[in-house]
Amino acid sequence: MSHGNMNLTLKVWKQKNKDAKGALETYQVKGISPDMSFLEMFDVLNEQLITEGKDPIAFDHDCREGICGMCSMFINGRPHGPVKGVTTCQLHMRSFKDGDTIVVEPWRSAAFPVVKDLAVDRSAFDRVIAAGGFVSVNTGNAKDANNILINKDDADDAFNAAACIGCGACVATCKNGSAMLFVSAKVSQLALLPQGQIEKEARVLSMVGQMDDEGFGACSVTGACEIECPKGISLENIARMNREYLGANIKSKH
Repeated sequence: MSHGNMNLTLKVWKQKNKDAKGALETYQVKGISPDMSFLEMFDVLNEQLITEGKDPIAFDHDCREGICGMCSMFINGRPHGPVKGVTTCQLHMRSFKDGDTIVVEPWRSAAFPVVKDLAVDRSAFDRVIAAGGFVSVNTGNAKDANNILINKDDADDAFNAAACIGCGACVATCKNGSAMLFVSAKVSQLALLPQGQIEKEARVLSMVGQMDDEGFGACSVTGACEIECPKGISLENIARMNREYLGANIKSKH
C-alpha cells in the first residue's frame, strides 16, 4: 500500500438521466492522500472538473458517517468497494495504490433507475416500508415500554436487523436484483418484538407484495447480499421472513 500521495485513473459512469444512454468516462486525479475517504477523493475530482468548466459528477451523499445509506457507489465490481463492512463514505483511499485504475458505477437494478451519473432513485425502498404501515400498539411512556419483557436473543436479533440503513447494496450485488435482505430486515425488526405482533401478518403480506410490484427479482439464496451488506445483515432474516410470509398466507386464505 502506498503511504505517499497517489495518482489515479478513474473510469466513472456518466448518464444525464434515466432515459439517456450512459457511458464510462475517464478522468485523472493527482496527489490523492491515502487518508482521504473515497467521497473526499470525488470532491477533489469535482472541484477539478468545475475549474475546467466541465459538468461535475453527480453522486449521493449526506451524513458521510456510514449511517444514512446514500453513498451508493459500485466500485471495481463491488458495492461500497473492496472493504467488507463499510459504506463508500467510510472507504479510505489507502485501500488503493498509486497508479490504480478504479471503475465507479451506479447501482444496477431495474427498480433503482439512474437519476444522474452515480445517483439512483431508491424510492422503491421507501414505498416498501410505507406498505408495512405502522405499529398500532400503545406503548405508553418510556417507563411502561421498559415493563414489556423481551427475550435477549429476540432483542439482539431485532437490534441487528434494525441496523439496516437501506443503502441497496444487497440489490446491487444480487444477480437477480432481489430486495429480500432489505425487506426481511425491515420485517424482522418489528416481527421479533411484542409491539410488532398486532399487524404482523398484514405487514409481511403487504411489504412482500409491494416489493414484487416494484420489480425486484426473486431470491435464490446466493448469499452475495449478506457478504456485501455494510452492516452485516444476516441471511437468517430472509428465512425468518419466508416463515412469516408462509404463515400469514395460510391464515389469510382461511
